[in-house]
Amino acid sequence: MVGAKNFSPLRGLMLKKKIIQKLTKIVGEENILTSTEDLTCYSYDAVNQKFCPDAVVFPGSAEEIAAVLKLANQEQFAVIPRGAGSGFTGGSLAVLGGVVLVTSRLNRIIEIDTDNFTAIVEPGVVCGDFQKEVEKHGLYYPPDPASLSFSTLGGNVAECAGGPSALKYGVTRDYVTGLEIVLPIGEVITIGVQTMKGVVGYDLTRLIIGSEGTLAIITKIYLRLIPKPETSITLMVFFKTMDDSAHAVSNIIRDKVVPAKLEFMDRGSIECVNTYQNLGFPAETEALLLIELDGDPSAVENAAGKVEKICLEQGSFRVERATNTKEATNLWEVRRAISPSLLLLNLTKINEDVVVPRSKIPDLIHRIEEIKQKYQITIISFGHAGDGNIHVNVMYDENMPGEHEKAEQAIHEIFQEVLNLGGTISGEHGIGITKAPFLTMELNDSQIELMKKIKRVFDPNDILNPGKIFYG
Repeated sequence: MVGAKNFSPLRGLMLKKKIIQKLTKIVGEENILTSTEDLTCYSYDAVNQKFCPDAVVFPGSAEEIAAVLKLANQEQFAVIPRGAGSGFTGGSLAVLGGVVLVTSRLNRIIEIDTDNFTAIVEPGVVCGDFQKEVEKHGLYYPPDPASLSFSTLGGNVAECAGGPSALKYGVTRDYVTGLEIVLPIGEVITIGVQTMKGVVGYDLTRLIIGSEGTLAIITKIYLRLIPKPETSITLMVFFKTMDDSAHAVSNIIRDKVVPAKLEFMDRGSIECVNTYQNLGFPAETEALLLIELDGDPSAVENAAGKVEKICLEQGSFRVERATNTKEATNLWEVRRAISPSLLLLNLTKINEDVVVPRSKIPDLIHRIEEIKQKYQITIISFGHAGDGNIHVNVMYDENMPGEHEKAEQAIHEIFQEVLNLGGTISGEHGIGITKAPFLTMELNDSQIELMKKIKRVFDPNDILNPGKIFYG
């Protein structure tokens, strides 16, 4: 953790009262929390770990954020940016105490420009709400993380969120042209462009995207949009073997059909959802693909016919096609129901997202099955088959001695297998605190030191979100 040892939490310090008074003056009495009960609500995210902050502030402008950061540099306390707190790697946790800075008040859609297919938004805008607003104008913002109904665009940018649509349309970074940010030293600057092209100087915008709130706080986002697809067709395809489903994925792409979405579920996830929603899926189902094609109606119909033919040739024993929007929504609810359905197992979940070349998905799934048997532990896999991004959920009973250790060993082996297959240990969730111990498995010392140097240039006092990504 770069410089983390220099910090002390505010609690217990003689300066605490003075700092709280100054923070209150910056954001207003109604926009700061200090009671234990209130702070507890901001001590966790989607990770099963808790770190209580010393205060929570809700600034209403870039200028207020700048003032908070200037104070943090003067008094040497940490500032942790937070959107909706839906991250899976602990990126918004106050691991060293300090002040959690929540961007929920910065929630305006400033502009949707239908002439230039662009938009300007603040970081507290909820992703799904923005998509709906954009679609009213016949436009489309493709990034669609599973948390889109509550995650914010600022958090999506900080983590470079993806989602099922990434196969055809790319991830968050592909739609951000510029940003207004507050540097850790308290300076407000605008980076990037509001045009479709721009190569003046280093691409600082791309550097901030995916930096997990360690280099700057985002206060404004400049986005590009695309025309909304005319129509879509959704298919649910059942297979008796994992290999058949994986070969179907490869053949679909090889046939130059690029679905808007191509999702995969293994037997474990199918069984959980089947129980959760009483769907009556066939007992012989070992793998399931959810496929959406979109675009020009005639082209989509042609592509859907190709996909159905390929899947049947590769061993699918059942193909369901949605006949209307409601049926399509219901099919996609099956995919979104996986995470809540896992709660039925009454086990602690470690949710990892890894990426391998899509042709290597069968190899990874087979290796995961071997690891599952080796440690006698539940592992459930699902995710974005089209781009090789698989969500691996290692489930264990935290009340059983040795179970947590087995889960950690299983994760380490899965990560190593992913790297052996030419993949990466994180596709969407970032590093945060949960994957930091594994960083050196993928990056060498020179790469990590260069990143630390960049962090020091932006944040010389290590004020902003310390204790994340790097160890040591």
